[in-house]
Amino acid sequence: MRSMLVFALTVGALAGPGTDPGRQTLGPGDGWGSHSSGTTGGSAAPAANVHTVSTRDQLVNALAAPGPKIIKVRGVIDGNLPCSSYATGGYSLAAYLQAYDPATWGRVDPSGPLEDARAASAARQTAHIKLKVGSNTTIVGEGKHARIKGVNLHVDKADNVIIRNLTFEDAHDCFPQWDPLDGAEGNWNSLYDNISLTGSTHVWVDHNTFTDGANPDSAQPVYFGRPWQVHDGQLDITNGSDLVTASWNRFTGHDKTMLIGSTNNPSQDLGKLRVTVHHNHFENTLQRLPRVRFGQVHVYNNYYEVYDPASFVYALGVGVQSQIYSENNFYRLGRGVDPAKILYNWGGTALTARGDLLRVGGTVTPFDPITAYNAANDPDLGADAGWTPTLHTGVDPAAEVHKDVSRHAGAGEIT
Repeated sequence: MRSMLVFALTVGALAGPGTDPGRQTLGPGDGWGSHSSGTTGGSAAPAANVHTVSTRDQLVNALAAPGPKIIKVRGVIDGNLPCSSYATGGYSLAAYLQAYDPATWGRVDPSGPLEDARAASAARQTAHIKLKVGSNTTIVGEGKHARIKGVNLHVDKADNVIIRNLTFEDAHDCFPQWDPLDGAEGNWNSLYDNISLTGSTHVWVDHNTFTDGANPDSAQPVYFGRPWQVHDGQLDITNGSDLVTASWNRFTGHDKTMLIGSTNNPSQDLGKLRVTVHHNHFENTLQRLPRVRFGQVHVYNNYYEVYDPASFVYALGVGVQSQIYSENNFYRLGRGVDPAKILYNWGGTALTARGDLLRVGGTVTPFDPITAYNAANDPDLGADAGWTPTLHTGVDPAAEVHKDVSRHAGAGEIT
């Protein structure tokens, strides 16, 4: 009974009054998204500004319509086309692999006609699948099965946006770029997230499911000795974005999941990237859960399930000048997954972590990820992020998290 009571109170605080999810707003005090003017999205839209969409073209038209607006997604929108539809300039993967094989091309950036053709083909795909979301907008799925497939929603220089109750699937890049200088062996890099926030403020991303569907990272081939990476992030928050709450989402079976801050250059990010990440389910995700630069980021009451020690990279990435406050999370690890890998140091110095629990097999114990990390790594990470969050509607005991979040996170679960 107690966990269901906690869930009911939490959802009430999040959603605010009203039974129409399109009219619901982020509740007072619910994370950084509630700061100052709060996040109301398109809840004040007149009836003429409420759009129900079921195709890509309808979605594009609704996004271009005046605000405030509510966009209700019905059924499945598949916004991508076969990769051959975008290819131009003589591009083919086989020719690209032959031209830029490091064994013959060397460890220098690709250049010349085939790289130009790849870039031109990628630009055609970008124009089709990367859709801009403007200010004072709510995008919400109708019912339990609304899905946006093969689309990158780009919230760019916008204020006051809500995205809820949608399954986002497989925004794959047809034309990944080979970077021979990325890491010790080079890497393939892709362009598209499911949701990208750039230079945007007051955003609430709630009760969505993110999946690669039938095209998972784990099924991709290997070229030049590196995985063919066709996906980027599921929810990335970068380029000076600020005042964001990400709550009750389900992130599944993905590699680079959530990036907060995209570069080590502080010019646009200092004093920004304030994000709250709570009651999310990270299920068999490999890294960036989240990875943080610069921002004051409150990560609490999230449920992490990690079972494969061979593929797991890390959960919380402690980046340059990051201030992560991690609280009352529940980590369920498979046997062989090293608890020291919950944290990874990307140039940070400290974070706060308290109240976490760790389950391995059937045993649940208190867990301090900083102690585990410091025992296996040098230099040590400090244990004080330098701030204490005040914007939350209550932090649940970690013992309740795995039950509440596994049952109620994701699309189709808002009430």
